[in-house]
Amino acid sequence: MKTNSLIMVGIAVGMLGMLPVHGEPSASASKACAAGIEQLPDRAGKTLQVCRRAAEQGDAKAQYKLGLMYATGQGVAKDAAEAVKWFGKAAKQGHADAQYILGMMYNNGQGVAEDVAEAVEWFGKAADQGHANAQYNLVMMYAAGRGVAWSKDEIAKWLGKAAEQGLADARYAIGLIPWLVDEKNLKACIAGIPRLPKNAEATVESCQRAAEQGNAAAQYSLATVYADGTGIAQDDTEAMKWYRKAAQQGLPMAQLNLGIRYAYGFGVTNDDAEAVKWFRKAAEQGLAEAQYHLGRLYANGKGVAQDAAEAAKWYEKAAQQGLADAQYSLGVMFATGQGVAENDLEAMKWLIKAADQGHEFAQTALTLLRMKLEAK
Repeated sequence: MKTNSLIMVGIAVGMLGMLPVHGEPSASASKACAAGIEQLPDRAGKTLQVCRRAAEQGDAKAQYKLGLMYATGQGVAKDAAEAVKWFGKAAKQGHADAQYILGMMYNNGQGVAEDVAEAVEWFGKAADQGHANAQYNLVMMYAAGRGVAWSKDEIAKWLGKAAEQGLADARYAIGLIPWLVDEKNLKACIAGIPRLPKNAEATVESCQRAAEQGNAAAQYSLATVYADGTGIAQDDTEAMKWYRKAAQQGLPMAQLNLGIRYAYGFGVTNDDAEAVKWFRKAAEQGLAEAQYHLGRLYANGKGVAQDAAEAAKWYEKAAQQGLADAQYSLGVMFATGQGVAENDLEAMKWLIKAADQGHEFAQTALTLLRMKLEAK
């Protein structure tokens, strides 16, 4: 898993049109802004005009959308400084998404001088409103001692909040907490990874030093850098070496990654028995992704005797943690009576949970299940 969750502003365009209204603008101007953005890049000039009008009237939603237009170049020439201006206006009105992106821009020095203290402040404001990505980025700042004093208590607090909301990166990273220490090389490693490929040589050197000192979090981080090849040459051998070292210390994310590599032959010869071994170690520590993959191996009889009931057991553990793939698989097992007693209501429950997370196969299976029930 890549740890660079300090998401760049460029992806924020996907959030256009999905945010709550703040401020007290002209309702007609606000609606015209929202309608125009949905049609971009068509009618770009008119959209810019109506959004600016609503933004100048104090509509935080329009201010945020105008900021996105400038940040992403949607319907207007890209202008990071102008984006910061409008995100700032919306953020000061309490718009959580604007606060979050403003934090990223201060953290990355986009359209404004880099200021990690300001980044922490805006991440914190959005995090206090329940913004999961802001909560996770606040974790990264505390873990790196960037703009704020290092604090394991704050790391655990905000990571837990983000994980409770179902943020995959947060749920996945909880296992790192026991290995986090207030040590300069580890902090430099954690601070540098989200900013790769910038300062790649220094970041890798910091990760390497902390990893060689035996820190499992650093070993895992170094493995991900080699696996992803971000800022350095991709190297599966080095990735496997450091994943294994971290996994042998009991780090569940490293165990999961070893399992995935053995199961699918990523950078190593496929070995289902080894995959089962490492998935089980991580699954028994409660890592939902590992529980799901272990369930799949039992369902398909790979690396272990086929056992639908055992598959259902592990799917349910992962499904209870909110993993959509597991919810879908468990729903199918209840619908077909594989490994569990056939139960259409249970099938419906789990398929709905997965479908609500956007799982396309679950949405299709739910439609088919409803047709089956209507035909009875």
